Amino acid sequence: MDVHGTVAEGFELVRKAFVRNFETLGDRGAAVTVYRDGQRVVDLWAGTKDVDGEADGDGAATWQRGTAQVVRSATKGVAAAVPLLLHQYGELDLDAPVGHYWPEFKARGKEGVLVRHLLNHRAGLPLLDRPLTPREALDPLRGAEAVAAQAPVWEPGTDHGYHALTYGWLLDELVRRVSGRGAGEWIAERIAAPLGLDFWLGLPDTEAGRVGRAGPVEGPEPSGALRARPKRSVTEAYDDPASVTRRAFAAIDPFPDHNDPEFRAVPHPAANGITTADGLARFYASLIGQVDGVRLFDPATVAHARAEESAGPDRVLVVGTRFGLGYMLHGGASPFLAPGSFGHPGRGGSLGFADPETGIAFGYVTNGFRRTVTADPRAQALVRAVRSVVLG
Repeated sequence: MDVHGTVAEGFELVRKAFVRNFETLGDRGAAVTVYRDGQRVVDLWAGTKDVDGEADGDGAATWQRGTAQVVRSATKGVAAAVPLLLHQYGELDLDAPVGHYWPEFKARGKEGVLVRHLLNHRAGLPLLDRPLTPREALDPLRGAEAVAAQAPVWEPGTDHGYHALTYGWLLDELVRRVSGRGAGEWIAERIAAPLGLDFWLGLPDTEAGRVGRAGPVEGPEPSGALRARPKRSVTEAYDDPASVTRRAFAAIDPFPDHNDPEFRAVPHPAANGITTADGLARFYASLIGQVDGVRLFDPATVAHARAEESAGPDRVLVVGTRFGLGYMLHGGASPFLAPGSFGHPGRGGSLGFADPETGIAFGYVTNGFRRTVTADPRAQALVRAVRSVVLG
């Protein structure tokens, strides 16, 4: 396996773990980037651009430094920065009812849903009684109309459950009502441009050639809370068409092909952000410190992101989860670097997070989707290597 890129002195263990991911854990094409105190210390890539591709003689099919991939729910971590920044700028009250900004949302008993409930997965809206078709999902306004008309599954604020897909429509419409722009446009102008990020929520045609094809891959069974052979209660929840779990992940039914250019072009802040490993890590580095003179979050906003808002049995994922405002927190279901870390995984592999105490920001992207929800073994192998370097 030809591995390209660089590691700073002391971070050689990360390169070794990255190589092992290809040798033993089924990676086909992937990249990992780590920043420490705003400086890039790991920047590695290898394999093929497309999950089903073969490298050719001129390198056209190989993974390049600028190769980007869809990162599924790792998108949520970048999207969550938008309402938190609007709050930081004094434009959004986290404790205001959502209906204050979005009057139509108040229908069917949702008058008490607060802005923070959308971010900490306590809104009670993880599913739609009538799922959207793939064609309907191409219209972001259609998704917003559907969640506004939906009755809560539980009393908002009283419990938490992962809003796998509805999170995207809820956040996008809230941002549009407050700022006049959807989350994809806001991120492009206020986050990606100042930081020079390769991150798109709504992929432009001009960048399509940089994005690889993603798809399923097999590998050894992962360990952790959401492993390939989980507890019977988890298996039953995913197998039961009537369960909250199954219905939450089927809010678009059938789910669109992640490789479909039409789907990639439409912003869906829960599931279809496209980025490089450097784009993901650089974003998280800018949340906790300066990156080339740019810092996004002030200390108070970092505190909002990682202060525990929800913890315990998750009504959708059926394991214990922890959330701050918009971010998963370090825990058994989604291990990051250390107890103070915050970030977001993407189903099947990708991961981005920041750890303020160590100054570490991490990004991993892959074109191979494993049967994992929050704790992919390839990402976790890389995290363990980083932990060994910085924490001993």
